[in-house]
Amino acid sequence: MTASIRSARKAPDPGARATTPASRSAATPAARSAAKPPAKPAAKPAETRAAKPPAPDLRQRILDAAADLLREEGVAALSMREVARRAGVTHQAPYHHFADRESILAELVTGGFSMLADRLARANDGAARHGPRRVLYDAGHAYVDFALEQPGRFRIMFRPELCDPTRFPAAAEAGDRAHTELMRMVTIVHGAPDEALATLHWSQVHGLASLMVDGGLADKMPSASARRAHVDAVLQAYATMASAPST
Repeated sequence: MTASIRSARKAPDPGARATTPASRSAATPAARSAAKPPAKPAAKPAETRAAKPPAPDLRQRILDAAADLLREEGVAALSMREVARRAGVTHQAPYHHFADRESILAELVTGGFSMLADRLARANDGAARHGPRRVLYDAGHAYVDFALEQPGRFRIMFRPELCDPTRFPAAAEAGDRAHTELMRMVTIVHGAPDEALATLHWSQVHGLASLMVDGGLADKMPSASARRAHVDAVLQAYATMASAPST
């Protein structure tokens, strides 16, 4: 029985196909290759991929549209519907971030005072290096240049009927910060804080800014280069006179 089992195991099947080691080695790679899915293309290195700029958030888009509208058409043209149209959003979208038109104006006023305070602070920071006259000149330029660059904001920043400081304390705080920098300049120039002197300096640069933005000087000097040259000449004279020792 043992011999018959061995012979049965060894007896070749007449219908079986003979396979040699060579044929097995040749067939195996092809079979494996057919079984594998097609290779995915190699990913591009990170540095070669074009970085997609982040889209501005909806709130900022609304504020940017409102600021453009103020600059181009004035506060009378600013409405929630027009801001939404310019921002490319639905008419209801601004209400997700701002309760009403005055809330948008208040945010623009707050940002305007913050920008102005930063500019005045940089002018005051140069006092140790440049002295009082240069501080007056630089602070004056900071104020007037802000008005020329941000006329829409400048026109509404000093109008409480458009932005009630009791309703929007953040706007009042930003305004206080700008006034603090004004008083700091007065202390640098005159040796001590003084509200009367602060008002004197403020009225000088605010009046010049207003004349350049909306007054007669703006009409007489239609080119930006002419306006800036005139502003520089006025501020040079102002800084010289205001920093002269009193007799």
